[in-house]
Amino acid sequence: MLDDGKPIFLQIAESIADGVLAGVYPEGTQVPSTNELAAFHRINPATVGKGLGLLVDRGILHKRRGLGMFVSDGARRQLRDERATAFRADFVAPLLNEAASLGLDLSDVHRIIDQEGAPS
Repeated sequence: MLDDGKPIFLQIAESIADGVLAGVYPEGTQVPSTNELAAFHRINPATVGKGLGLLVDRGILHKRRGLGMFVSDGARRQLRDERATAFRADFVAPLLNEAASLGLDLSDVHRIIDQEGAPS
């Protein structure tokens, strides 16, 4: 599950965030503990803590003293909004810029997307 291309703590944070988006961890539910994640991935608990801390700082998770980490209300919507913004910046804007450089207008782009998305 973990790869060498990205810091492990970021991969842990992304994995939990992916779980929130997918409904694996619904709002209000507890996520696996630092020790559980560390044991599962065979990594240092401090590394896991750093990843979970990123999600706490963003308001995706919150701590309940003595109980663990829980998914915050609104976390799924927040993650979806953040990823939609990143999708626009990382994919849509470059796509439209490339289309413009090729002389394609928006209707051409829509036609191409419709063709690619059509069942084969």
